[in-house]
Amino acid sequence: MTHPTPSTTQPLSLFHGPILRRALVEAGRKLNPLHQLRNPVMFTVWIGSALTTLLWIQALGGHGEARPGFILAIALWLWFTLLFANFAEAMAEGRGKAQADSLRRSRQDVGAKRLKDKVPGRDWEAVGAAALRVGDLVLVEAGDTIPGDGEVVEGVASVNEAAITGESAPVIRESGGDRSAVTGGTQVLSDWIVVRITSNPGETFLDRMIAMVEGAKRQKTPNEIALDILLAALTIIFLLATATLLPYSIYSVRAAGQGSPVTITVLVALLVCLIPTTIGGLLSAIGIAGMDRMVQANVIATSGRAVEAAGDVDVLLLDKTGTITLGNREAVALLPVAGVDPDRLADAAQLASLADETPEGRSVVVLAKERYGLRERDLRTLGARFVPFSAQTRMSGVDLGGREIRKGAVDAIEAYVTGRGGHFPEALRSEVDAISRAGGTPLVVAESQGGTARALGAIQLKDIVKGGIKERFAELRQMGIKTVMITGDNPLTAAAIAAEAGVDDFLAQATPEAKLKLIREYQAGGRLVAMTGDGTNDAPALAQADVAVAMNSGTQAAKEAGNMVDLDSNPTKLIEIVRIGKQLLMTRGSLTTFSIANDVAKYFAIIPAAFVMTYPQLGILNVMGLHSPESAILSAVIFNALIIVCLIPLALRGVAYQPLGASTVLRRNLALYGLGGLLVPFLGIKLIDLILVATRLA
Repeated sequence: MTHPTPSTTQPLSLFHGPILRRALVEAGRKLNPLHQLRNPVMFTVWIGSALTTLLWIQALGGHGEARPGFILAIALWLWFTLLFANFAEAMAEGRGKAQADSLRRSRQDVGAKRLKDKVPGRDWEAVGAAALRVGDLVLVEAGDTIPGDGEVVEGVASVNEAAITGESAPVIRESGGDRSAVTGGTQVLSDWIVVRITSNPGETFLDRMIAMVEGAKRQKTPNEIALDILLAALTIIFLLATATLLPYSIYSVRAAGQGSPVTITVLVALLVCLIPTTIGGLLSAIGIAGMDRMVQANVIATSGRAVEAAGDVDVLLLDKTGTITLGNREAVALLPVAGVDPDRLADAAQLASLADETPEGRSVVVLAKERYGLRERDLRTLGARFVPFSAQTRMSGVDLGGREIRKGAVDAIEAYVTGRGGHFPEALRSEVDAISRAGGTPLVVAESQGGTARALGAIQLKDIVKGGIKERFAELRQMGIKTVMITGDNPLTAAAIAAEAGVDDFLAQATPEAKLKLIREYQAGGRLVAMTGDGTNDAPALAQADVAVAMNSGTQAAKEAGNMVDLDSNPTKLIEIVRIGKQLLMTRGSLTTFSIANDVAKYFAIIPAAFVMTYPQLGILNVMGLHSPESAILSAVIFNALIIVCLIPLALRGVAYQPLGASTVLRRNLALYGLGGLLVPFLGIKLIDLILVATRLA
């Protein structure tokens, strides 16, 4: 069984043909008043659309309050306003639903070997994956598809997880440790494993992934709810204000003995233009698009709340190994003792490392080759005997006839040298102490000939900080985000790496309790905390963090504790997640600013036109010089609908992200979207008015 990856290395276009067609159909379906009722602003527009449609039908019978053509034009553009808002939401859902459909099509029931007596390979029964329940043990052998989510309890195997992550390279899954979780739908390539099922049918990771990318069950975030309440309050205020204008208008006409009262059609148009329909129509699309951008980054968020919280994060807890550093220490320098030629130390260090297959050992060979020109040699012809590293001796090396070369920990090599009649130099002891204080790891190389041992010098191993990571931390600092490195290293080593990487703080010798305590301290100070983790020992801290990104390769406990799962299992993804979250908040804030600002121009267009027959003095407010009251009202309504269409790409793609502080972003939004929202409608409404006049539609 194979599943296409949700990865967006080749993301679907915003206006991909099938998605576009589906969105058009969904936009019509969403006209259902029960759907519109979820959004008070757009439900008000729906009522206005229905009311003006009825007024048009009445006008056709000769009893209308205005020309049937004018009422019909207002009614149609109000319906278009609803359709365009629904289209924005449907487009935001489109890519997620397309991915969900693809996953559904590929999902099928696979066979499983359910163990009867928990002895692998001896007594099992063939069942369908749908028959498995939490706690069942299944045997999965080479070539088999893992039938459900679970934990490896026995064995070790190479697993192809391309169906989930999109990565073709297989991974090792084994019992115990932090690499025991497996996902249903992935395939075992070699060996065998026994898996304890951890989810029932319909509750697997793939099922949750379908629900997440589809977006249909997306819950509104606290900020969205607060904004909904604000928009509803504004709608009620303007509704009450508009409702009182009709009796005032009738009274004024009767008192003056001239003019005509404002019509219900015009009042509906005024109300729709007064309430914040732009952001009301785009708000849902912005939230759904934010979750979709997470999916494009190969991150599954369990809720929109987690995506939004990522945008408010101001403390990042980052693991050192694999996130800030490359993950393996490398040899960066060879430091000979006084009287020893550097080439001799390099030769001995390389010979002692030729059989060392650890990353540190290979880096010593490469350093000697690149810096001292020493090529690897085939020592089999010389009768070399390699001495493997052991936890007891804490040394490794090679014997070449009467010459012994050893490489290992400082105290182990010191014991080796002194035990063979040699002297361990004080200068070398000072050198290794300096390496430790600088955050490195020292190894010492020694050789013995004729029964006497001698220390040749030290190898400096160092955690290599990833290129560009310091600049990324500087960007986060500009955004007001504090970075904290978490490591099990001693404080000296941690301080050196933290200084080189440019993080703001560090937690050394970190334990699960220490991580949890640190997060709680920050949260008690009103900070929002994000962290990554993959192990069972990370689960308490992940459960406490506001944004908790669990690695897909990690344990089931970590994935259940987190509110996001990174399918790529890339610890640096946390930085990208914060960017996406901030982009979501910036997009919502920018469009809200634009929506409120562009109402001002509509006031100048529609209020004078609506009441000029009742209050001729209001004609002075027609600063745009619009042709007639009818053209002014229709132009404002048309602009109100078309601006939603124009902003759909921005709502779906998001405002361009820049690592700026909150105050800087606020000033930029006020200048760009506030001033722009104020000026664009003046130009747009005037242009539409000219077109209506030129085409004699008004």
